[in-house]
Amino acid sequence: MLEGLKVVEFATYVAGPSAAMVMADWGAEVIKVESGRGDPTRRTFIDTPHLEGNPVFEVENRGKRGVVLDTGKEAGRAALLKILADADIFVTNVRPGALKRARLDYESLAAIYPKLIYCSVTGYGLEGPGADLPAFDAAAFWSRGGVGGAMTVKGGEPPVCRPAMGDTVCALSSVSAVLAAVIERGRTGKGRLVETSLIRAATYAIGWDLSIQLKWGKLASARPRHQAFNPINNYFKTADDRWVGIFPRDGRNEMEHVLKAIDQEGLTDEPRFATAKLRRENLEPFMQALDAGFARFTLDEIGERLTATDIIWAPLYAPRDVVADPIAEAAGCFVETSDASGARFRAPAGPARFPGADDGPKGPAPTLGQHTREVLGEAGYTPDEIDRLIAEGAAT
Repeated sequence: MLEGLKVVEFATYVAGPSAAMVMADWGAEVIKVESGRGDPTRRTFIDTPHLEGNPVFEVENRGKRGVVLDTGKEAGRAALLKILADADIFVTNVRPGALKRARLDYESLAAIYPKLIYCSVTGYGLEGPGADLPAFDAAAFWSRGGVGGAMTVKGGEPPVCRPAMGDTVCALSSVSAVLAAVIERGRTGKGRLVETSLIRAATYAIGWDLSIQLKWGKLASARPRHQAFNPINNYFKTADDRWVGIFPRDGRNEMEHVLKAIDQEGLTDEPRFATAKLRRENLEPFMQALDAGFARFTLDEIGERLTATDIIWAPLYAPRDVVADPIAEAAGCFVETSDASGARFRAPAGPARFPGADDGPKGPAPTLGQHTREVLGEAGYTPDEIDRLIAEGAAT
């Protein structure tokens, strides 16, 4: 779908590289520019030599070509500018201050390439006191962005952000914003600055909670399951020690269907459980009755019963369960890819499917500097000039 678009990625870790990977999956040419040390994600498993490969680097960088430049040297910066000469999109999550000092900020590049779409991915945006602060998603998305706080049970300890979870949310916003700018450029002939941030991705991700907080100035905190507002909007443990989640829709009396599924139809006939108000007042014994009912069935058994009543439900899966789930498989959640050695393995798919199109991995992640000579040659350097750049340490 994106054949003909050239993307130059000057980014590390996840949010920027992940956005570029999605565009590579969808057919864009992506050139990953790294320093001599390489993207730190390359070293994620450096202390685990007994494990083969680096799946997290592979998933964020598949289908790209890799170039090593020292942009701190004028010759390295000039080489990057030559690579950008025919690029459509520049993706970076380097801190704004460092980019400005290197004259690789938006204003500097737009003055040379007015058609370039410049995607800045930051922790806290390009303005204000957070503009040049370092950030991971655990800081900007999960902690300051409110996601972790929204999930923390009142009086409980905060949950820890899973690796790169907020980065990939931000990456999706970056891809959609970049493609909107591509459409705009088709109309105006001009590029633009596209700005995404981990904190803005977070506030959008918890938009329901924040809309309530902004409108009314207060928000109910997360509650433990035995204090739920709606006792059946909850998780229950089954006889085989699994968890099943029930998610009622509005406008249906689903209480009776849930009680029927667990053979507890008469529970709401008891005076203390007869109304929603009374069930809230007697929540603890009501939850105990529900727990006892669910505990009589295995996950498969209760799943069949819930499906028969068209209730929205799902098992609480860990990643080890998801990778074996036929529903996830059928939805296209996994793809087969390879690394530079040719080893083939399954990996997470991109976020969307385009039936009938080649929307999967276009090749492995590059080894460090694998395509430096090739890309510099395409940018107009002669073999002797490339040798000189490498000898000077401006390229590797």
